[in-house]
Amino acid sequence: MVEPTVPVLVVIPTYEERDNLEPVLSRLHAAVPTADVLIVDDASPDGTGELADALAAADPRISVLHRAGKAGLGAAYLAGFAAALRGEYQFVVEMDADGSHPPEDLPALLAALDDADVVIGSRYVPGGVVRNWPMHRELISRGGNLYSRIALGVPIKDITAGYRAFRRQVLEELDLDEVSSQGYCFQIDMAWRAVQGGFRVREVPITFTERERGRSKMSGAIVAEAFWRVMCWGTSRVLRRSHGRDDAVSGGPVRA
Repeated sequence: MVEPTVPVLVVIPTYEERDNLEPVLSRLHAAVPTADVLIVDDASPDGTGELADALAAADPRISVLHRAGKAGLGAAYLAGFAAALRGEYQFVVEMDADGSHPPEDLPALLAALDDADVVIGSRYVPGGVVRNWPMHRELISRGGNLYSRIALGVPIKDITAGYRAFRRQVLEELDLDEVSSQGYCFQIDMAWRAVQGGFRVREVPITFTERERGRSKMSGAIVAEAFWRVMCWGTSRVLRRSHGRDDAVSGGPVRA
């Protein structure tokens, strides 16, 4: 295992993840011992925030950001990104608390940043695996990715994936104050902005495993938001192209 040579912050949003949090952190620090972790808890009623505080008190690599209530996944990640940019972190990682994003795959994501600006842990590139997901969830996921890929004209196979790593420069240069989308749509939004910004986006395969404890936060409203916003972005892209102003690039120009 090769340790990253720059400071890494892993941002983990939580809402009612008390049973999952400690095992995920243990696996994470076994995989990348030098990584710092920021837990962003949305006032979980099951005591997740209190457990996070106890874990942070016992381990200087862990810190906790408490928010007043459940304000959405996108807002939690944006709060984590802002905290990372106030520090000296050069790589910033998104990771779910439920164990579906294998910490054991994190070294591969970080290594891929050697020649990329954003690395997506992908279920749908060769070598990617989905385990224990109900058929309807996988169909929604694959359909949403296909729809987004066609509408936005990008070659990303798993644009809705929530396991990803960013170079600091990406978060500094994108206008994060304009991002208001949530859930699946937040992930599409961030990848789309990165492509439009000319950043190098790369996918590496992961093994995605459905959570064993707790319940998914997925809802019909999250799917509907993604469908509507992608349709709007895709329509805008087509109109720009029809007027000779299509500045959205498929995959983005390679930066030095």
